[in-house]
Amino acid sequence: MSGDHHTPWTLAGEKETPVDFLDYLRGAVIRKASGLPAAAVRRPMTGSGTSLLGLIKHLTRVEIAWFQYAFAGADVRVPGDDLADDDEPHSVIDDYQTAVTVSNRIVAAAADLTQPAKRSAVAPEPMSLRWILVHMIEETGRHAGHADILREQIGSVGR
Repeated sequence: MSGDHHTPWTLAGEKETPVDFLDYLRGAVIRKASGLPAAAVRRPMTGSGTSLLGLIKHLTRVEIAWFQYAFAGADVRVPGDDLADDDEPHSVIDDYQTAVTVSNRIVAAAADLTQPAKRSAVAPEPMSLRWILVHMIEETGRHAGHADILREQIGSVGR
């Protein structure tokens, strides 16, 4: 993996700061799956069947579920987590990047972090944009750590 990537040194506003950190984590997950053979990123590396590509597919689902479906209230199909036979690294990563772009547009258009979601996802009530951003930082950060370990198991270490 080329280049060293550091935590964002951001002095941005209330919405921009969490988005900068979330984008940093999103990029880390993509970098972990990049530059490896398709078979390696598809291969389950744990007893539960977790693979690098499966992590990205899962993160695509949660991006769409929390930002598009719950927060924006969009009439969208929330995809599943399971890899299909025809899922290729480039298509899964492209889908994730598209979901991230839409998520960031939704956040940018929001009035402020206290704005509630239009509907509930899995929470008992519609959550605020602040809660959703913090949750997505936690969710993406946890899976970025998993991706670190999976990539190392494949035999390629890097930040």
